[in-house]
Formats: sequence, structure tokens, C-alpha cells
Amino acid sequence: MDRRAFMMAAGGAAATTLVAGQAEARATTPPHGGVTGPVVRFNVISDIQGDLADFGRALDDLAAINPGSAGLGVAGDITPRGYDFEYAEVRKTLDRHPHPREVAWAIGNHEFYVPKWRDPDTLSQETWPNGTTEDSLFRGFFRFAGRNTVYTETSFGGIPVLCLGTERYAKYHDPKLWDEVWISDQQFTWLEQRLRYWAGRRKPVMVLTHHPLPNTVSGTHNKLYRSDYLQPDRLLSILGRHPDVFLFSGHTHWDLNLSDWVVRRVVPGTGNLEGFTVVNTAAVQVGYADDGKGGEVSLGGAFNQGLQVEVSHRAVVIKARDFTTRTWLKQITIPLHTPMW
Repeated sequence: MDRRAFMMAAGGAAATTLVAGQAEARATTPPHGGVTGPVVRFNVISDIQGDLADFGRALDDLAAINPGSAGLGVAGDITPRGYDFEYAEVRKTLDRHPHPREVAWAIGNHEFYVPKWRDPDTLSQETWPNGTTEDSLFRGFFRFAGRNTVYTETSFGGIPVLCLGTERYAKYHDPKLWDEVWISDQQFTWLEQRLRYWAGRRKPVMVLTHHPLPNTVSGTHNKLYRSDYLQPDRLLSILGRHPDVFLFSGHTHWDLNLSDWVVRRVVPGTGNLEGFTVVNTAAVQVGYADDGKGGEVSLGGAFNQGLQVEVSHRAVVIKARDFTTRTWLKQITIPLHTPMW
């Protein structure tokens, strides 16, 4: 079962949140000579959710288009449910295909779905959590990712990459909730300090998080995705101060062909009138789009999309890729507010 089926079965709800205004970024083709100097290239995907065949195809295509990739970011929903054997299958697929040495893993809500199952073959949501502890779910992710926190920093060719994530699975703490993201004071403080540090060194920062912020990219105006964070205003207030922050979020699976795949989000009161960049990562597993009724509809067929990011000293170019057809869908060039070096 996918996350949408679980959401429908659970019937969970969270409080709605007031959010700040936004400005949509316009897709452009970079002018000749407009992006000069050394370029760091890396890739971002999300929402594998057990579709290991498409994950392998994505890795093969990325190796072909970006053989010297500085890194791969995976913005959550690595597994369908979070079982140890599912993590092992992802690792086996990764090892069987070419991939960069540096891989940054963000945690997603599907990493917490073991408690919905009595055993791997028997769904039993009425007896949740079926003897599964919250701590065991985090430990499974930590073993796979090779670290002991959900938030971390790595470097793709000298470009800082920060992974964010929930530090609680909400249902263990409130029976009315399910997948909502809770972030500790320590993670907020760490994020604030790292963004300030890199701003002082004139570096753009790439931030990976599974859940999208409300009223940003495709799907996030939909009621399904307006309440994913329990502290959205605090997160927005930190990110919104930095014009050279690029936030990559998954979870919605919405198609990169949509016009609002990239937006500039302006957060009032931060002093940054240019906003920061938010990017939809689409999905490896399956695609969705608006159903015209306040919900969403599966696109069906073969769907397997992701991103290539190219960072130069003046600008960041973000390219949308279809891994099934092995074609580029579109690209956008975003000038850096503070050019590097």
C-alpha cells in the first residue's frame, strides 16, 4: 500500500497553518556565457518506495548524463515501509548500479510504516503499532544512512548539503496525528547556525527534506499537503532569511512538467524580499497531479523523474529529467544573490 492509501485509512488530521506569500520562478534558458567558471554537478531524487527497478534505471541514466556527479541526494521515502530487509534491498540496488560516492539520505514518512503491519505480509492498522517501537524505526534508518541523527551536513564538491527530518513519528505522541513533522530546538538551532555560517562564506546551501512546506511548489496548495509540519512558521522564518538557500522537497510525487515545479518563497519579516528557492523533486515510484477537485490523481503508466543541479560561481541551474524516456523536461537558471569567489 502506498502512502495515500494509508492516509485515507488513517483519517488523521492536523491544524491548518497560515503561511507567507510567494513568487513563482520563471523557467529560462541560460544565456550563452551566462554561467561561467567551475561547475559542480549533482543529482536529487526522492520517493523510491520499493520501486527498485525504476531506481536502477534512474541511477543508470544519471551516470550517463552526469558521469562525474559530485553527489546524489535522496529526499526521503527510501523504502516502502522501513523494514530492515527493505533498506538492504535499496543498498543492493545502489551497489549494482553506478552512483556517486557521496549520497545524502533524508528520512521520509514511509520509513515509519512498519507499525501498520503485523508482519511483512499482513496489514493490520487496527492493531497499530503491532509491537514496533518508535526507537527501532529511527535505528533502522540510522544503520542504513550511517549516522545517528536525522539531520546532517555533507558536501557535494564543496557545496554544502543539509538534510532535515522529523525527530518523532507523530502518532506515537498524539493519536490524532500520523505523518506530521516535528523538529527539535536542537535541529532548528543547528540549521540556523549552518545557514549563517555558509552565508558568511558566500556559499549557496542545498537543503533536502522529504515533506514540502505549505504553499510552495506543486501540490502544496492542496489540502493534502498544507499541514505536513507542526512548526512550519519557525522553519520558514529560518530559511526565509537566506536568498541563496535551495530547498528540495518530495512527498507529493507531483509531476515536474507542472509550471510551479520551482518557486521563490518570500517570508515576511525576514528582511529578505527576494525569498529563497523551493524545488519539487517529483518521484521515482509514481506520479501525481491535481484532480481539479481539491485532491490528486495518479498519472499512471511509467513515471520516473528527478533533478540535476549545476552550481557555478554566479548561478544555479536546475534541470528536470525524465528517467523513463531519458529526456530533459525543462530547466531554470537562478542567479546567486552573492556570487562565490
